[in-house]
Amino acid sequence: MPYSFGSASKKEMTGIHPFLYDVNMLAITLSEQDFSVHDGLRTEPEQRQLVNRGASKTMNSMHRMQNDGFGHAVDNVPYINGKLRWEWKPIYVIAAAMMEAVCRVNNERAAKGLTRHVLTWGAVWDRPFTPEYFGTTPASMEAAVNAYVDRRRAMGKSAFIDGPHWEIRQ
Repeated sequence: MPYSFGSASKKEMTGIHPFLYDVNMLAITLSEQDFSVHDGLRTEPEQRQLVNRGASKTMNSMHRMQNDGFGHAVDNVPYINGKLRWEWKPIYVIAAAMMEAVCRVNNERAAKGLTRHVLTWGAVWDRPFTPEYFGTTPASMEAAVNAYVDRRRAMGKSAFIDGPHWEIRQ
């Protein structure tokens, strides 16, 4: 049975970039894991509160309205047994659905002569979210995250991983 978004997720998607909206609307129907859009467009006070709590790292978040008038980020959180759950195994399943949705939406956009977009996944900040880097399965998504952590450690840096976060790559 395909999943669909409830009213809270739909409200969170108000004001996000049309590409990101289309990808999410398709991904929820493709996903084997139910999820909610926990955060879409944020106001400056909302972002400041998240930064002050340590839940966000910057005031320049892609969740904030960008120059084109849209938010360019969403947080997709697994919905399990009636609750939002920040758990990695279901996040990898959502990531696989997002990959399929990104590819399909970009193909539809290209057929209409519209701009294709690439996402950045908050679990792997240093690579564009494309099948070439990530593959298309939950297992390949997990491998990509592990490889990112290894790359960061090899540079002597920590890895900030935010599995629910998706943004249009600038």
